[in-house]
Amino acid sequence: MPDAKLSVQAVAARELVTVARSRAALALFAAVTVVVVGVAFTGNADPRYLPTTVDLLLPLEVVVPAVAVALGYRTIAADARRGELDVLETYPLSTTGYVGGVFVGRAIAVTLVLGVPLLLVGVGLGLTTTESPTVLTAQRGVDSPLVFVRFTVLTLLYANVVLAMALAASALARSRQSALVLAVVVLGVVVVGLDLLVLRGFVGGTVGTDQLTTALALSPTSAYRGLVFETVISTAVGTETRQAAPLLSGVGLVLWTGLSFVVTTAALASR
Repeated sequence: MPDAKLSVQAVAARELVTVARSRAALALFAAVTVVVVGVAFTGNADPRYLPTTVDLLLPLEVVVPAVAVALGYRTIAADARRGELDVLETYPLSTTGYVGGVFVGRAIAVTLVLGVPLLLVGVGLGLTTTESPTVLTAQRGVDSPLVFVRFTVLTLLYANVVLAMALAASALARSRQSALVLAVVVLGVVVVGLDLLVLRGFVGGTVGTDQLTTALALSPTSAYRGLVFETVISTAVGTETRQAAPLLSGVGLVLWTGLSFVVTTAALASR
């Protein structure tokens, strides 16, 4: 057991080193930082936590999946192409352990690429905001730093869900070209595909808001958006309209992650 644990850690460390040595990853980090910081502080003379959260939500619905897919779609496919999967079979490492190690390493990379710019924004807001609430709580109407902290946590959670989906696509790919095609498919499904399918199913129907919010929990992006509205924005600004079903949205994200792990493991086992 200790050897297997060490092997998982070694795989995770290898993934981190690979990302750190990649010029493309560094360029991606720089681009994300410019976008996130730029959106947060341009066109807003009085930056605060809640308005900044609202401003960042829409851009991050696109940026987050793009980052997760970019850092994950070639990972397993590249190992297979170079024959490293065959070499790893000689180590005391199960398929599940390999998948877990790859996910942990890439998840740390995704968290850093997205988390550092959001941290910079949070610190910047703390230094520039004209309001200084004395109680760091989630009261309605209070522009608390905890509003932005919750938003950051949900954003990173969403990123790692998409990363799991990107790894599944990478495991299914048989070549560099197919890996790219599957990455584009994952990106399209996550960003707009499932949302459009759900909404189209409800167009012209007689269903109510509760049914729609429940169905939207099936889409990773809608689940993320709904959680932000219900657990971040609505806690500071009272709204009567229910934007999502938080429990179902959370379950939806967990199910997408679990399904992705199952697909990844099954695809590797069948090679």
